[in-house]
This record gives sequence, structure tokens and C-alpha cells, in this order.
Amino acid sequence: MSPASADAAADPGPARPRDWDAATYDRIADPMTRWGAATLDRLPLHGAETVLDAGCGSGRVTELLLERLPRGRVIALDVSPSMVGHARRRLETVAGGRVTFVVADLAAPLPLEGPVDAVFSNATFHWISNHEALYGNLAAVLRPGGRLVAQCGGGDNIASVRHAVEEVAGAWGGATTFAAPDATRLRLGTAGFVDVRVWLEDAPVVIRPGEPLETYLDAIILRDQMAELTGSVRRAFVRAVAARLDGGRIDYVRLNIDAARGEGRTRETAGRLG
Repeated sequence: MSPASADAAADPGPARPRDWDAATYDRIADPMTRWGAATLDRLPLHGAETVLDAGCGSGRVTELLLERLPRGRVIALDVSPSMVGHARRRLETVAGGRVTFVVADLAAPLPLEGPVDAVFSNATFHWISNHEALYGNLAAVLRPGGRLVAQCGGGDNIASVRHAVEEVAGAWGGATTFAAPDATRLRLGTAGFVDVRVWLEDAPVVIRPGEPLETYLDAIILRDQMAELTGSVRRAFVRAVAARLDGGRIDYVRLNIDAARGEGRTRETAGRLG
């Protein structure tokens, strides 16, 4: 089976909005923060490394990463200018000049100067359709022997939500790639990673029905599906999907990744940090 055929919901669908409502995301992203803290516990650090936070979001987990690096530094990278701006405001008083903020797409070669010691990523990779390019780009900026530790949606992630959307709209239109472990191992190996461990983990989340659940769905899970919807039509769609989620339960499945960059040359500098 090819990597593409092994993935769930890998159809890129409609072009997704590249920017986010960072303030709303920051307010409701408790599940992502919990996952990020647990994923960060898997990353071995001495405290003086340079670590790429690949998909920093609003900076809540970036702040936890920075605490693990009292003598090191973080490159906080996200495709969303609003997310990077929010992260900058969150961290500017505590970073002490140890965080560099970058707006860039993980699906394209990364504009970083020199290799990093580790790559950390939280709840990001499933928003990228081309995982071959993703892992190649990360390997290109990671020093040989450096660690990649990440988690994202995988396998049957949010199956109940996707089913609810299909009942309401006829088809799931989210531009997400919920990859399978075998396909991910193959892609990582092809990109030059070794000592690869990939596994799925059920991580259900319950959001209080009503406004909290509807806001969560609107701001995060359904943002691609509703890219063209506004006003009362958008609100009605969100309510219809929310009504089909028993008790506000979202059946998240996380794809966990631990790997090391194999020996070999990293890419030459492609640009300079902003």
C-alpha cells in the first residue's frame, strides 16, 4: 500500500485559510496545550539547545518549551501571521531575546540559518497535505543526530465529527491529512530519519455542549469546511454538527512521532531569520 492510500482523509479539498483567529484559539486550546506538554516530556534536552517549534500556534506550548531551555533558544515558526504575532506578545517579556519568530510554511523549504538541535511539533502536521515535503524540509534544517518529537492528528482522528459533517453537508471538506503509522514511518525513513517510533493514541476530549462546543468547532475543527460560509448559515451549520456529537465528545486520535536525523549533510542556508 502506498503512503497516500494509507492515510485517512488525505484529500486536500478546498484551499484552506492560512491565517487563524489567534486570540480565540489561545482561549480554547486547553486540549492542545495538554498534548503539547505530554509530547514535550518525550524530548530529551540539556537546556542549551536551539529547538525549532514547528507550528508554534499562539505560544502556549512554546512557553513551556522555553522553560526547558534556560541557556538555549527557540525558533517559533507558524504559517499564520496572527499566531506568530500572538506568540510574540505572549513571550516577549519572558523570552529575554531567546526566541526568534518566523512566519513560514512547513510544506516549503524553511528559511532558517544553520541547523537546529531538535524539532518539536504539537498538533500541526495534520494541517499539511504533503507529508513527504514536510519531513524532507524538517530533516534539511535538523543537525545529524538531532531529535524530532511530535504529535498530530492521525488514523481515525475526529471520525465522529467527520461523520456528523457528512450527514449535514454530504461530504467532509476539511483539508487535513490524518496519516497512518506505517505511511509515516516510510516517509520519515525516506527523508533521512532513523530510530523511528510512530504510534497512535486515543485522546478523546469532551467540550461542554452549547456555546463552548460550537465555538471550538467553528474556530478549529470546522474552519476549512466552512471557509465559504458566513453569518446565520455558518452558525446553523456549526449547531447542526454539534448536535450530533454525543455529550460534546470529540474522538481525537493522536499520531506520535519520535525519530532522529540520520548522518549526512543538512541543507545549506536558504535564508535568514526575521
